[in-house]
Amino acid sequence: MRLLAPIARQVLTEMNTSLLLDTGQLTETGTHRTADGGVNESWAVSWPEQRAAGVDPIVLQAYFGGGFHHPHLRGTTVHDWPLNVFSDEDVVAQLPILRAIASSDLHNLVFRADHRIVPAVTTNLSTSFTAFP
Repeated sequence: MRLLAPIARQVLTEMNTSLLLDTGQLTETGTHRTADGGVNESWAVSWPEQRAAGVDPIVLQAYFGGGFHHPHLRGTTVHDWPLNVFSDEDVVAQLPILRAIASSDLHNLVFRADHRIVPAVTTNLSTSFTAFP
């Protein structure tokens, strides 16, 4: 999971920059043991509109359950993607998967709240959709 941390941070930083307009706060748990003897690590981005709406932050989680045959990735609302990382090259290959998980989570969180939790959308609505009646 140590190899995955920079890529997870990159994905959440990209979202923070482009969609959250740098209003997000990134946090991470560090690697820790779970009750079943497995290993878990997660990275999250939260932002004011998401917290005000009462929905969860976007979370990228890597975990290897005690009885699992291989580790998995998951998000806040998107669950259980295979994670097989043994080298730096394997980690780079996870970038599009982590982007898909994070963007799917944001989509699902918008569904749970509404589009106003995304600063880039509300900031650009006044200029992007002026042609609509």
